[in-house]
Amino acid sequence: MSPEDQERVVIDTTNNSWVPGLVKGLQVMPLHTHSTENVALVKWEPGTVFKHHSHFGGEEIYVIDGVFEDEHGTYPKGTWIRNPHGSTHTPFSKEGCLIYVKTGHLN
Repeated sequence: MSPEDQERVVIDTTNNSWVPGLVKGLQVMPLHTHSTENVALVKWEPGTVFKHHSHFGGEEIYVIDGVFEDEHGTYPKGTWIRNPHGSTHTPFSKEGCLIYVKTGHLN
């Protein structure tokens, strides 16, 4: 966490709204933004495929439920993934999943 980011944030995720993601089959619940860092919950419907992309500032993913996948592997519930700055992948989920994702903080 950035030393400048000292705001306490509390979100009741059971009563907060989801917004459409960048591709069909994704729903996003933004949780926090500071400078280049973004944190969100992302719901993947079964069969959803995201576009190939790179990560400026890196990305960390924690799989809360289901199975998250990309061309590098299959990540079941309880998996933590750390993709470094500049990494690329094409994520998808055959069975659907719920992930916690944090981006832009690993420069």
